[in-house]
Amino acid sequence: MEKYLVLILSAIIILFVIELIREEKFTFKYAFGWIFVSSLAIIFTLFDEVLFKAARLLGFELTSDFVLFIFLSAFVFMILMMTVFLCQQNSHNDRIAQKLGILEFEIEQLKKKSDGKKDPPSPKDE
Repeated sequence: MEKYLVLILSAIIILFVIELIREEKFTFKYAFGWIFVSSLAIIFTLFDEVLFKAARLLGFELTSDFVLFIFLSAFVFMILMMTVFLCQQNSHNDRIAQKLGILEFEIEQLKKKSDGKKDPPSPKDE
């Protein structure tokens, strides 16, 4: 029964993430971690003997400890990747803010120049 629950939940997560990508609410670089973890859950559920062998090979006495270790490691990796993406976004935002400030300054300078160069009133205007 637990296997079916894991399979269903993992499939729902994958489908949900794919739908978010399709609706352009999620990019693939952010979705990759979720798809990877869900796919890993499906693989280990379908081929549980691989899970048991891997746990024994790596020295885990209980397979549940190994599963917890895998998912904890996967989520730590995902958090690390999100932190990297966030730092990249912050750097990008800083560059955009600096460029915007420069553009605003240049616009103000152009306005001042154009105000100073206005043509004197023509005799028709008087």
